[in-house]
Amino acid sequence: MDILVEPVGSVTVVALTGDLDGSTAPQAQSEVLALMGPGCKILLDLTRVDFMSSAGARLLLLIYRQITHNSGDILLAGLNTEIEDMLSATGFLDYFKVATTVDEGLERLRG
Repeated sequence: MDILVEPVGSVTVVALTGDLDGSTAPQAQSEVLALMGPGCKILLDLTRVDFMSSAGARLLLLIYRQITHNSGDILLAGLNTEIEDMLSATGFLDYFKVATTVDEGLERLRG
């Protein structure tokens, strides 16, 4: 998994590339949790994530809980249909703001 972190104003964009599964979730968890502070705003760009296992879904829920505990905000951008359907079926999608594109997500988090 490749992880690119880019600050864009008050929002930190975290672009993930590759599969988000049991073998890659620990790396993603470590890098994303290190970015969290009080009031942080994180946009997870999942445009280049082709597959997400239950370990990836659990990671998203963990990130959500940590961010909300720190009075922060999170948005998922660029979900493919399969990942969106899986997150919706499990009820996890209800926790997140979702945007089709990174630009749309940045606009929503800034507003």
